[in-house]
Amino acid sequence: MRAFVFPGQGAQTIGMGRDLAEAYPAAKAVFDEVDDALGEKLSTLIWEGDQEELTLTANAQPALMATSMAALRALEAEGSGIAEASYVAGHSLGEYSALAAAGALGLADTARLLRLRGSAMQAAVPVGEGAMAALLGLDFDTVQAVAAEAESGGEVCQAANDNDPGQVVVSGAKAAVERAVEIAKDKGARRAVLLPVSAPFHCALMQPAADAMAAALEDVAIETPAVPVVSNVLAEGVSDPDEIRKLLVRQVTGAVRWRESVAWMGANGVTEIWEIGAGKALSGMVRRINRDIACTAIGDTAGVKAAAAAKEG
Repeated sequence: MRAFVFPGQGAQTIGMGRDLAEAYPAAKAVFDEVDDALGEKLSTLIWEGDQEELTLTANAQPALMATSMAALRALEAEGSGIAEASYVAGHSLGEYSALAAAGALGLADTARLLRLRGSAMQAAVPVGEGAMAALLGLDFDTVQAVAAEAESGGEVCQAANDNDPGQVVVSGAKAAVERAVEIAKDKGARRAVLLPVSAPFHCALMQPAADAMAAALEDVAIETPAVPVVSNVLAEGVSDPDEIRKLLVRQVTGAVRWRESVAWMGANGVTEIWEIGAGKALSGMVRRINRDIACTAIGDTAGVKAAAAAKEG
């Protein structure tokens, strides 16, 4: 069984998806539709712009989704598509890409939702007041204890991303996250570093953004996905549109349970994962979670051609 997974923020690079758009009309059509939905040439920023501007949350989120969907359309042009997947999943914003790939969300709606999501997440906490840190070499339960101890000053600190067995990210108030870094080092973390992010994602401080997404999602049609979407919040597959809507709101403040999501897919028969879109970060995480799952990163024309050739072989 195969699952398609979609990357989250941090994978963005200038030029991503351009060769796909040049080689496949269906991929170019994705970028055109996203540009139209946002009323601006996001594709120009993606292909020719400034990395710092692309990295702004409100730009990175729809840009990464567009690149993932362009790669999927290119795969479809080569004879592969969502029908070959038993599950889809995505890391944080990648869950929106997964929903679009499975037909639960329309492409234009997904682009507009991610632009709003990025803007609302950025606006939820003034710049400089929040932080995130990667704690390496500690398991999730230990990091939860670290975060709880760091919160003792009354400031929010939560385990935000459970990425793989040795990489957990904490998020919250800057001072509390800085305390967590020091506590983690004392508890034997191999490495504990602040991340270069503009806001403390996936923690209680994001509640204003969750409220904004709840309002926006009320007005968006969500269809039953072609295959179950493995939810970041539940770490299991879901297909009910009303449940998906609620989970997308909870996702803004909840932890990304990626390690558990991959483990769940493996336990439910997945032996192969295709990472669709920019970068290879999720493939690395998958290998550290379950070495029995084969990983293929498909983010450019060469990757699409190789996947198609392997299928034919």
